[in-house]
Order: sequence, then structure tokens, then C-alpha cells
Amino acid sequence: MNITAVSFEKRSLPLTRPYTIARTTVSAVEMVFVKIQLADGTVGIGSASTDADVVGECADDTIANLENGGAQWLVGKDIRTFMGLIRETQRTFPLQPGTQAVIDLALHDAFGKWMGLPVVDFYGRYHVQLPTSVTIGIKGVDDTLEEAQEYQDRGFRVLKVKTGLDVAEDIERIVKLRERFGAYFGIRVDANTGYTLAQLIRFMEATAPLDVELVEQPMPPGNEDAIRTLPRIFRQRLAADESLKNAVSAVELCEGEPYGIYNIKLMKCGGITGAMDIATVAKQRDIKLFWGCNDESIASITGALHAAFACPHTRYIDLDGSLDLAADFVAGGFILENGLMRLPDAPGLGLHMN
Repeated sequence: MNITAVSFEKRSLPLTRPYTIARTTVSAVEMVFVKIQLADGTVGIGSASTDADVVGECADDTIANLENGGAQWLVGKDIRTFMGLIRETQRTFPLQPGTQAVIDLALHDAFGKWMGLPVVDFYGRYHVQLPTSVTIGIKGVDDTLEEAQEYQDRGFRVLKVKTGLDVAEDIERIVKLRERFGAYFGIRVDANTGYTLAQLIRFMEATAPLDVELVEQPMPPGNEDAIRTLPRIFRQRLAADESLKNAVSAVELCEGEPYGIYNIKLMKCGGITGAMDIATVAKQRDIKLFWGCNDESIASITGALHAAFACPHTRYIDLDGSLDLAADFVAGGFILENGLMRLPDAPGLGLHMN
């Protein structure tokens, strides 16, 4: 079954709730969408939402790559060879994970729909449902508690709290969350590279009795030697994010195991195929998987969920990136009930145009 057409566009989608992280404040996100059509009318959908500060590619770069031959070369190709087409895209755009991801996702969706098979079952389904965390940006204690109450009211059971600007206030926010909600929430922390080693130690020692599940990317990439000086019991609760870009960096980070958890984001590693490459490395070293996201469309969030559910060593998901979009290009994908994410029995990624 051949590919007959490929189309793409860029859209800027506002967030219903702007938020602050250690690097910046975010109020809208630019996304690129791709549609791949097969000869029988099947349409595969992919999306990309990259962070130029993290992966070196923005939406305009992705569009430029697609316009300059990155999309049209797929026309006439057989969808049955989709894995080879993805590998060729990786070779053509080795440093542009957003371009890789948007094509990877659209090809996976098109192939699965044509086969009548969910993508997760192509790889081998392991998980049926998992609780996703929801993210609270950097804000004062009172606002943090107010937002957490909203999430409790909506049935969520896991929070990811952004930190990294003021370690004393970071500690206070976690303390107050536990005082207010007790053990109701699982709590994860994302410092977005905002800590020094001394600040990280201070935070982890102060919150040790508060059952923080993990601390994501506490220091900037390149500080792994400093992290390796920490006790293993600390390092096992640290998650690599900005330091983990692809399978090559996954192998490098195995040395001395500065992180006991790998946060895989499709927008960093180039889609489902790149993500599964990282997952394979992690499995050999018994490193837990934590699937994350940017502010993204349902299209790419669903792709991450299919990959996560196919990996036995997936322990955590943070796939809330589409929940605060004011609008989306697609519908379908995942099912979210009381903070639990699961997949419908639908072919491909289960997506349709909104």
C-alpha cells in the first residue's frame, strides 16, 4: 500500500494556564502537524512540539526541513516499509528530532490503521493503564496548594512540582503539600537544571521524610560527575531529562549511573523509534523509565503512551502536555479517567482530525 500524499502545517496554540519553570514562562506553543495519506484513503497523523533550548530545533526549523524535501520523498513509498522510512529520516535529519518525530508518528499511525492494529500491540503491550502526573509550575505556596486542590477535585493522584528558582521555597512547597493533603498525592519534582550540587543535597535531605518519588534533571547537562559523588540511594531517585537526548547519550549516562531513571520524551529523541532505542539501553542496566512530554498535541502524547505501555520497565508517566491546550488539531488517542491513562482498542494511534 503506497503513500499518495503528505501535507503539513504549523499552528500556534495558546495554553489555558501559562506556567513558569526555572528557565522561562510559557503561555503558548508552536506545533507542526503532518498527515500521510495512503492509496486506500487511510490517513496517518503526526505532530511535533520541540524546545529549541533543549534539542536545538524549533517549529520553523521543522517546517523548513519538511518543505525542503523532508516530506515529499515519502510519496510513492510502501507503508509496509515504514520502519525503514523512519530510519532513513533519522539519517537525513540526524540533529533534528522534531522532524524525525513528526514523520515517525505519522508513519506509525498510518501503518497501524492500515494493518488494523494498535501501535502498542505491534511492539507488544505490557501495561494496561498507569496514573499520569499533572504539573504545577513554579509559584508561591498558596497558589501551589490552590492548584493541587483543583487537581484533587479532578481525580488526579500524582503531582509533578516544578522547582529550581529558590530552594528554600521549593522545600516549603513540598512540606505544605504534605501537610495539606497527607499521602493522597504522589509527588515528583522537576528542577529543570535549576540546582547546584549543594542545593540539590539540601533539597533531598530536607524532603527525605516527605516521600518525593523522584527529582528530574536537578543540574544542567554536563554535571554528571558531580552527581556521581552522591550516595546511590540519592542517585536512584534522580531522573535524566535534558541530559538524555538519544540512545547514544543513554549509553553514556550508564557509566557510573548518575541517574536511576530515564525520562524519555519523543520530542527529544525523534519519535517512537528513537524512544524504543533508549528503552532498550535502559533495560540492560535496570534503569526505570519515566515518559514525559512538552506542551504537545494529543497526537504525540498518544504516541508516547503507546511506547510506554510496550515497555515492562516503565514505572512513571507524565503525559499531561495536551491537557492545558486551548485547542488541538486532533481528537481521540488516549482515555483519561481519574488521573489514569489507558488506550482504546483502536488501530494505529487511534487519532482522527478534530
